[in-house]
Amino acid sequence: MNNTRTVPAVQQAARAAAPAPMSVFERWLTIWVFLCIVAGIALGQLLPGPFQAIGRMEVAQVNLPVGALIWIMIIPMLLKVDFTSLHQVSQHWKGIGVTLFVNWAVKPFSMALLGWIFVRHIFAPYLPAEQLDSYIAGLILLAAAPCTAMVFVWSRLTGGHPLFTLSQVALNDTIMVFAFAPIVALLLGLSSITVPWDTLITSVVLYIVIPVIVAQLWRKALLSKGQAAFDATLARIGPWSITALLATLVLLFAFQGEAILRQPLVIAMLAVPILIQVFFNSALAYWLNRKLGESHSVACPSALIGASNFFELAVAAAISLFGFESGAALATVVGVLIEVPVMLLVVRIVNQSKGWYEAGARGG
Repeated sequence: MNNTRTVPAVQQAARAAAPAPMSVFERWLTIWVFLCIVAGIALGQLLPGPFQAIGRMEVAQVNLPVGALIWIMIIPMLLKVDFTSLHQVSQHWKGIGVTLFVNWAVKPFSMALLGWIFVRHIFAPYLPAEQLDSYIAGLILLAAAPCTAMVFVWSRLTGGHPLFTLSQVALNDTIMVFAFAPIVALLLGLSSITVPWDTLITSVVLYIVIPVIVAQLWRKALLSKGQAAFDATLARIGPWSITALLATLVLLFAFQGEAILRQPLVIAMLAVPILIQVFFNSALAYWLNRKLGESHSVACPSALIGASNFFELAVAAAISLFGFESGAALATVVGVLIEVPVMLLVVRIVNQSKGWYEAGARGG
C-alpha cells in the first residue's frame, strides 16, 4: 500500500525535474545574442547619451536597471529548483561526488589556469594590457557559477535521470550560496586582482541569496494551488529569463562597443579558454562516472552541469564588481555567446558514445 501511494509523488517529481526540450528561441540563443551584440554596439555609437544615463543609475555600486533585469533572469530559473530533493542525493552518491569534485575542486581552478596561460601569456600581445586582469576575472566568475537551469534541458536531451539532475542542481545551488564568494575571492587573489569584498558579498546576497528565497517562497505558494497552477506559471514566465538576458546584453554591448570595434578578435580569443574548459570538465566528469560504474543516465547530467555555467549570475557579478565597460563583463558574455552550440555538441557526443560508456561501466 505504501509503495502504491508513493508512485504518483515520484512521477510528479520526475515530471517537474524533466521539462520539455529546448524551444526554438532557446535553440537559436546564439543568433539572438549575436543580434543583441550588433544592436548594442550600433545603439551605443548612435545614442551614447541615453546609455550613459542608464550607466549612472547606481545605488551602492549596483546598477538599478541591470539589477532588475538580473532578477527577472534568475528568479524564474530558480523557481524550478526543488530543495526538498536534497534527500535523494545519497541514491547516486558516486555521481554526486563526481559532480561536486568537478564543479568545485576542478572547474574554477582549471579556468584560472587557462586564463593565466591564454590571456596573460599566449594572447597578451594582442589584447589591451589594461584589461588583462579584468578578462581573467570574468573567466573566473563564469567558471565559479555552475549551471542551474539549462542543465535540465541538457539532461532531457541525453535521457538523463531526472531526479538525479534535480538533486545535483539543488545541492550545487545550496553550496553556491556559501562557496561562490570565497572561491572567487581566492582565485582573484591568486591572480593578483584586487578583491572588493563588500561588492562581492553584495553581489552574492543580491543575485543568489535573495533570488533563492523569493523563488522558493513563490514556488511554495504556487504548489499550494496545485501542480497545474505551478506548471502554468512556469510556462507563462519562461520567456522572461531570456528576454531579460538579451536586454542586458544590449546595454552591455552599448558600453563595450568602442572596445570591440577597436579589437574585434577579442571575443574569439576569450572563447578559447572557455571552449577548452567546457570539453575538459565534461570529459573528466563523464570518464570518472564511467570508472565508478555509474549509469549513463547519471553520467550525462553530471558531465553536463560541469561543462555549462550559470552565466546570468556571472554577468551580474562581473557588472557589479568591475562595471559595464570592463573586460570581465565582456568575458562573461562570451560564455553566453557560445553556450548553446557548444553544449549541443557535448550532448551529441555523450549520446553517440553511450555504447562505449556502458561497456566500460559494466567492466568496472
